[in-house]
Amino acid sequence: MKYSKNIYLIGPMGTGKTTIGKKLAEYLDLPFLDLDHEIEDRSGAEVAWIFEKEGEVGFRQRETAMLDEITQKQGVVLATGGGAVLAPENRQMLKGRGLVVYLSSTLEQLVERTRRDKKRPLLQVDNPGEVLRAMLMARDPLYREVADIIVSARSNRPEKAAKDLAEQLEPYLA
Repeated sequence: MKYSKNIYLIGPMGTGKTTIGKKLAEYLDLPFLDLDHEIEDRSGAEVAWIFEKEGEVGFRQRETAMLDEITQKQGVVLATGGGAVLAPENRQMLKGRGLVVYLSSTLEQLVERTRRDKKRPLLQVDNPGEVLRAMLMARDPLYREVADIIVSARSNRPEKAAKDLAEQLEPYLA
């Protein structure tokens, strides 16, 4: 069955939004998009380079523009970046244009899942765990503000998490 409603996956970096999102899109027979990848494709530059050259402000401007474009589509699964909820206009777009799923994880899981990742500009510091803790504290209320559904992404089995999520979403998509 083809659905016309958009599904937006939000949550901190390292929760598995992209991995689970791809599997979820397969289960629902919908196209999958990753906001950061779309920004990279459009700009021809990696997120890390954009952060380095334009700073976080420049990246967030690109993020809002791309989010506006993608959320006007119908029937997509979109994995957002962890900071996409920071801008009020982004939260309004997400909430108003689709079904928002908050994939939540514990701080310990986030630290473990991101510890070897060199592509996340905000974690290229001496104590990435402290950065993750601060981000989680600041962003969790924003994730909860826009979420229609909150799902624990604690499982290390993305296929099972995506299948369970697809089943949970069925009543919302009918």
